[in-house]
Amino acid sequence: MTTATITDLPFAGLPLDAGGHFRLHLYGAVAGLIAHLRAPGLLDLSGALASFTFLRGYEQALDVYQPEGLAPADVRVWWDEQLARWEGGVAGHLPLRSLTEQGGLSRDEIRLLITAGLVEEDIRFGAVFAILQEPLPARRPCAGVLGWLLGVPDGPPADPWPALRALLDRGLLLAENRADPRAEWLMRVPPAVWDAVRGCPASAPLPGLTHQPAGDFPTLTDLVVPPALRREIARLPELLADGRLGAVVPRGMTGSGRRTVLGAVARALGRGVLLWDGGTPADETWRLLGPLATLTGAMPVIRCNPGPGETLDLPSLPGYDGPVGITLGRGGGLRGPLIERALSLVMPPPDHEARRRFWRASGVPAADADIERIAARFLLTGGLIHRAAPLARARAALDGREAISEEDVRLGARTLNRQALETLATPLEPAGGWGDLVLGAATTAELRSLESRCRVRELLGGQAGAAFAHGLNRGVRALFGGPSGTGKTLAARALAAALGMDLYRVDLAAVVNKYIGETERNLNQVLSRAEELDVLLLLDEGDALMTKRTEVRNANDRYANLETNYLLQRLETYEGIVVITTNAGSRIDPAFLRRIDVIIDFTPPEAAERLLIWRGHLPEANVVSPAFLEDIAVRCALTGGQIRNAALHATLLALGEGGAVSDTHLEASLLREYRKAGAAYPLRATPAAAGQVARLRRFASGLS
Repeated sequence: MTTATITDLPFAGLPLDAGGHFRLHLYGAVAGLIAHLRAPGLLDLSGALASFTFLRGYEQALDVYQPEGLAPADVRVWWDEQLARWEGGVAGHLPLRSLTEQGGLSRDEIRLLITAGLVEEDIRFGAVFAILQEPLPARRPCAGVLGWLLGVPDGPPADPWPALRALLDRGLLLAENRADPRAEWLMRVPPAVWDAVRGCPASAPLPGLTHQPAGDFPTLTDLVVPPALRREIARLPELLADGRLGAVVPRGMTGSGRRTVLGAVARALGRGVLLWDGGTPADETWRLLGPLATLTGAMPVIRCNPGPGETLDLPSLPGYDGPVGITLGRGGGLRGPLIERALSLVMPPPDHEARRRFWRASGVPAADADIERIAARFLLTGGLIHRAAPLARARAALDGREAISEEDVRLGARTLNRQALETLATPLEPAGGWGDLVLGAATTAELRSLESRCRVRELLGGQAGAAFAHGLNRGVRALFGGPSGTGKTLAARALAAALGMDLYRVDLAAVVNKYIGETERNLNQVLSRAEELDVLLLLDEGDALMTKRTEVRNANDRYANLETNYLLQRLETYEGIVVITTNAGSRIDPAFLRRIDVIIDFTPPEAAERLLIWRGHLPEANVVSPAFLEDIAVRCALTGGQIRNAALHATLLALGEGGAVSDTHLEASLLREYRKAGAAYPLRATPAAAGQVARLRRFASGLS
């Protein structure tokens, strides 16, 4: 339908779109204002009218449409009739018509809204309102003036409050001075509402609100989701359109396609998306979500992130009567009118084929074989692939290459990791590999088995028996137990190097919070980010939260048990690789051990292993006698961490004297290490080593 083909409609010269519709309403509001100014009544406004010469231009424009001799009392009725005729000949979405058909507003309420916004369109109307409401010093219309304009031009003012209340409750109007008498309340149309009324909605109308047109989303057939889920999603537009469903609630990790699915459903309904992301349901952004969704013909999509055990109240959306989308993580719940007829969908992490399609859709230049390897190596969600792809291309461009490699993707993903994780965990550099470890044969074999489990973790579920169909995910949970200094953290670093993954360490003792529910929230945040970004997570000193549950004698016991219960459940559903270290394995609740896939015990090294550790940590240019080194390896039962500290301190002593590490330096370092541990030195100390220790003590006392 075009303007050229419709000549029998009133105002045929106006475009048949939201802008033309707004212009008609604007003309009608101006015509009503002029009719009131010219009508004989209690107020003599002839002098004031003469001073507003700009109104003459509006009168000339109106004379083109209005019949000659139209009485002021008939202006409103005539314009309502013309608007109804014009709307009847125009298909498609019209923002102001939607306020009537879906928002439940009357013609009078729409007229009042446009009249209150005249000053937003033409600043000169501010002078008119200032004259009409003297001595009130304001250029926006007050409730009293709007009541006068709502009445018959030559009659008494109408009661504006039913209409104003409807507009105020929906957020379409704001009263700026509610402490003043109600008749003096100044009415303002929020800029975001006025833009939408004019048919020019902003892409970000308010902080926390984003408008996306339907074309930004794929069609239902183009969604990258499992076949069973695709069949369910295909039915959603029909169920939402006929009212059998009121809301769709996809659950999943960040980047799993929750918003994309809702956008595709909205597109199938002929709607865009108005995304609410932030604030609380009590702020201005929430109050305007419904009216703006109605005005823009969009489906509201509410992004929620309640913590574990937390339930979020979602009140109804005034001014909107249509389908709603709500995105949720794996934890937390919802209640309220918006979810009375809601359907939940579980969005699984993308499999290998889905990741391959996401990488191809991102447009990265790479051969098919490289894409296959990248999709198998990086278990990222679709949203993160979309963000990592340009970073990988930038890395390749820095090397003067067009095609991307696995290393480019790894470095690009690391940028995302740092943005999302470094406020929650500490990055650790991976070790050189398994060659850096000196461990017993049994421990080494278990670590190799753990590496194999990590490499095939996504394939394992498909090859396992039928009993594992609903109880096996791609997560791997490992427990490293043993005394301090036996190589647990180093083994985690070596595992990260072998897998080519970034490693982040979380100290559970720092995660624990004294406030109820905060510990669970902190844990959920770090675990969720880690599994979404597919990094190796190291939970240091895991026994801080994994201790055996106790009989509840007081509130502290009760909440400690709740934290333990949460971590139990969260680890069972964790989709990434997590390594937990502990120095007190006997304190861990047996229920945790059942949920751990691999348990590896780290024991203090034997004499032969200690000798290898000494040789690996001492400088190559040392002059330590082989006999002395073998003697301390046999007789000094130190852990790997203690050997590392002693070797480093011996090197420091040698640097201070300008020579190579000798027996004396090494023995002085051993004496220091045993003193730190509060244990007796098993060898007889030589005078030179004792003198070295004495000199160090005097030096330290002089510094103090």
